[in-house]
Amino acid sequence: MSIFGKIKDAIFGKKAEAKTVPTTPTPSTAPSGGAGWGSAAHKQGMSEVDVEQRLDGMEGADRLNWRTSIVDLMKLIGVDSSYENRKELATELGRSDYSGSAEDNIWLHKQTMKELAKNGGKVPSSFLD
Repeated sequence: MSIFGKIKDAIFGKKAEAKTVPTTPTPSTAPSGGAGWGSAAHKQGMSEVDVEQRLDGMEGADRLNWRTSIVDLMKLIGVDSSYENRKELATELGRSDYSGSAEDNIWLHKQTMKELAKNGGKVPSSFLD
């Protein structure tokens, strides 16, 4: 499983994947006439997860700076925050020159939050800027 997949599962819960609406209709799920089926229908079937609320509710959230630190975010949700895992996450999110610098970690945190938002997470705009 990808590092981002582990992060998403830890925040959204593993059942989130099972709750999504299939992108290809089956005879039992296709709307009559089949018109209008696609990404919009797929997104309507997903419920939005309040990322900030979920993370705040986790044990240790009050002791970690998960709102700005990718390392603390990963620690909070129980994902290995090693340099190797952060570098792999950066690659998954489109960056091949990750060095582990403070700037890289800030970028990685924001990209992770943006990906969570793209995948059904309700993420405060302050985490995305």
